[in-house]
Amino acid sequence: MDSSTRPDPAGGLGGFLRSRRERLSPTAAGLSVAGRRRVPGLRRDEVALLAGVSPGYYSRLEQGREVSPSPRVLEAVARALQLGDRDRGELFRLARPSSRRTTPRVRVERVRPHLRHLIESWTGTPAYVVGHAQDLLASNALADALHGDFAQRDNVLRMLFLDPAAKTFHRGPERAMRRAVAALRRTAASAPEDPRVRELVGELSVCSGEFRSLWAREYPWIPPGEVQRVHHSVVGDLELRYEALDIRSAPGQHLVVLQAEPGSPSADGLALLGLSSLGV
Repeated sequence: MDSSTRPDPAGGLGGFLRSRRERLSPTAAGLSVAGRRRVPGLRRDEVALLAGVSPGYYSRLEQGREVSPSPRVLEAVARALQLGDRDRGELFRLARPSSRRTTPRVRVERVRPHLRHLIESWTGTPAYVVGHAQDLLASNALADALHGDFAQRDNVLRMLFLDPAAKTFHRGPERAMRRAVAALRRTAASAPEDPRVRELVGELSVCSGEFRSLWAREYPWIPPGEVQRVHHSVVGDLELRYEALDIRSAPGQHLVVLQAEPGSPSADGLALLGLSSLGV
């Protein structure tokens, strides 16, 4: 019998992953080896490196503490371990046990018309609505102008971690990143099977080392209401108070409002930005 087809004696996803990494040598995986090694095959941190995930995340996967690995992450692990078709299928089967095999319904989120009209009437205040996975569902003209340096305005986390503009827009992007990851972690904990959340975590885990690092660690919750310092390519530096308000008529959605101190240079900058967005 081919060793790749034998049942995993340890049972479960963790035992499967351990057995497959122990049978793959560092040389076969394309890694350089120096000195004596204490374990056969690959170490956990080496699999994590090859798969593009954090060592902490991969350890949780082997220990059975990561219950919602995304398809993208599983594909990355399968490539790192050089799994054949049969083993790849077994990996996906073990990561989706029968008790969780039913595919959850995709959550469709819409902004109520009266709320959309409300934020559109705020011509002097940037405002937007985000969904449970921080997808941008609606925004007013000033919010669009404020985020005009971003290539794609579709999701707060994707903008922060995948768009280079975040590094110049946010004065200290790490705090904004930590707040966004903490919010996503709370959503994932309350709805671990949510397809949109799993898709987003998988994409960011594969594409962003910064996200992987933050996702693997615990940070205290950063409350809304603090002042954000940002830089816009047209009007320069702005200080805006960030408020995120729960929308009781649409659980999971939040109204984000960015306000400048009346009479401040930031208020003047927002006014200028509003005029420039109108072509004045």
